[in-house]
Formats: sequence, C-alpha cells, structure tokens
Amino acid sequence: MTEDRAVSTEQPGSQWYDNEAGPLVRPYAMTGGRTEPGPTGVRFDLIALVTLDTGAPETGADTALGPEHRALIELCRAETQSVAELAADTDLPVGVVRVLLGDLLELGCVTVSRPVPPARLPDERILREVIDGLRAL
Repeated sequence: MTEDRAVSTEQPGSQWYDNEAGPLVRPYAMTGGRTEPGPTGVRFDLIALVTLDTGAPETGADTALGPEHRALIELCRAETQSVAELAADTDLPVGVVRVLLGDLLELGCVTVSRPVPPARLPDERILREVIDGLRAL
C-alpha cells in the first residue's frame, strides 16, 4: 500500500505539517491542555445558543485571546449561533469549542442560552386542549 500524502522529508523539526493538510495544531494546544470549559465546570449542549455580549471587545483589542477565540467572537458578532454551528464553522472539534466558549463566558464576551429541559416543557395534552379551544372560537 502506498502513501498518497506528500510528507516533508526536510530536517526533523523544521516543518511540522504535511503538505496536503497544511499546518496542524493539536486540539489540546488550542485549549492549553484543558478538556473542561472553565473552572466553573459549565457544560455546553450542542444546541445551546451563544450570543455576543454587547460589551465584548473588538477582535483585535484583547491580545490575551487566541485566534480561535477571536474567530468564535466574529461568528457570534454576525448572529446568535449554536455550539454545533460554531464548531462546524470554525472546523474545530466540539470539545475544543466548548473549552474556548467557557473562556469567553468567563471573560464576559458571550452569553449562553441553554435549551429548556424536557421536564419544563408544557404537557402535550395541555397544548392540544389549547389548540382545540382556539379552533372552536
């Protein structure tokens, strides 16, 4: 079996990417080795909606933010997006996006609207009775 990728054969350590994929950065490097979002232990559902806070810094204003943080801020600047959409648009693993969003949440750059738990949703029977009552009018 032959390898289709063209891997650099230059001196070791001089080039740490393969020519086909481009530069590679391991996910743990983007999060500083963290796997949980922030010390508060916030859990981001895939359908949680992320909104840019009105007091969020411009993308170039805070040098403490990495390029991935700034990319998430820019995506949220355009419109509210779910965690899954942010992961897809940035082409980052969901786990990495959750950790980065935890950072942004702690800095006050974003707000997160969590989905309503199924136990808090209205009973289907009540909704059907309301619909039937409206139709009877």
